[in-house]
Amino acid sequence: MTETQASTFKTKLLRPADPGKDGSWAFLVLPKAASDKLPRRGRTSVEGTINGYPFQATLDPDGQLSHWLKVNKELQEAATASPGDTVAVQVSPADPEPEPQLPDDLQEALATSSAAKTTWEDTTTIARLDWIHWIESAKQAKTRKRRVDNACAMLASGKMRVCCFDQSGFYSKSLSAPKAKD
Repeated sequence: MTETQASTFKTKLLRPADPGKDGSWAFLVLPKAASDKLPRRGRTSVEGTINGYPFQATLDPDGQLSHWLKVNKELQEAATASPGDTVAVQVSPADPEPEPQLPDDLQEALATSSAAKTTWEDTTTIARLDWIHWIESAKQAKTRKRRVDNACAMLASGKMRVCCFDQSGFYSKSLSAPKAKD
């Protein structure tokens, strides 16, 4: 990756093919050149603008060595943008990286193990982001539960980083941007 800096580009705001219960969100995929300017291939927090309207968000890897951004209805309205529109985007890495939101299941598990919680608190923000990303990338509930349990066991043993986890999704194809609706 190259030096970390701001990127400005235009891209299409896309409607997801399978938006789930909340069908009001949209997404955009960063051009690879913009992702190359970010500090990492995995989840990365950014500050930026869409059509001049400021936002802060965490980008997810798209599995193609780039990133994608979920754009909620409020941000779409504030940026006067709708799916299908071409939007002007500016992004730069958040500095410092904000503390990630702890999922309820991991928070409950950490509360039952003081050794795991101590190691968790001693890790870096980026390491905590990777642990959460590894857990949240599980596709099935039983896999997620196993990952929460394994994370607590590894943390309790003093392990501070997730090993052998492809944060970009490129090699394992475990992560990807949503499919766009035609």
